[in-house]
Amino acid sequence: MTIPTLSLNDGHTIPQLGYGVFKVDPADTERAVSEALEVGYRHIDTAAIYGNEEGVGAAIASSGIPRGELFVTTKLWNDRHDGDDPHAAIAESLEKLGLDRVDLYLVHWPTPAKENYVHAWEKLIEIREKGLATSIGVSNFLVPHLERIVAATQVVPAVDQIELHPAYQQREVTAWAADKGIRIESWGPLGQGKYDLFGTPAVAEAAAAHGKSPAQVVLRWHLQKDFIVFPKSVHAERLRENIDVFDFTLTDAEIAAIDALDPQDGSGRVGTHPNEFN
Repeated sequence: MTIPTLSLNDGHTIPQLGYGVFKVDPADTERAVSEALEVGYRHIDTAAIYGNEEGVGAAIASSGIPRGELFVTTKLWNDRHDGDDPHAAIAESLEKLGLDRVDLYLVHWPTPAKENYVHAWEKLIEIREKGLATSIGVSNFLVPHLERIVAATQVVPAVDQIELHPAYQQREVTAWAADKGIRIESWGPLGQGKYDLFGTPAVAEAAAAHGKSPAQVVLRWHLQKDFIVFPKSVHAERLRENIDVFDFTLTDAEIAAIDALDPQDGSGRVGTHPNEFN
């Protein structure tokens, strides 16, 4: 199976669908990632705070897959923004992953109350220049955060990984990012099961029309919106289901119906607001 790639604004490419290991038990990570790689995933998204970088690295090492065929993302945690700590943090992550570089390194949260995310971004630029990360980006950054780091450094992130699902589409961020060539990665792409997304007529009717599951329909919606998505599961059957989304296309009307699930007042958020997580 060939997963489509998207071009990044720094000249590199990224697989549009990957496997996320958020909340995957560290003891179970090597098995889960190994199964994902066997099914055909080549893009793995982890983070220092997840505590499972070692498991990701072990799965990669035992897979026999050439490094050039893999895309690995990890993230700088909130308490590592100051001084030269980002350099120490990436060194620790690379050691745990068993890699000499990651394909994408992200500032995990802006933590605006600490007033140090511009500094963290400056350090990620240095990390990229040292060859320890091929591409760099951010996560959970809103437009004011993005504007500030770009104004300070003239370096535009390659991606912004944000909470994004049909009930919370973050249109202001996605529009700003599109204008600057920043790719959007959707975390919590299925709403984390915190509302009845699959029971909505827009999703259920599209699933019935295409002979697909509601989850496959929502993942397909993300893909057709040109978002990068990495659903998480620890079950092999679901891993296969989540990657089996390239043999059908939602109609314009089906896309519009899912678009309309967003109340556009922010009430659909299921995670923490970036301005409140420090």
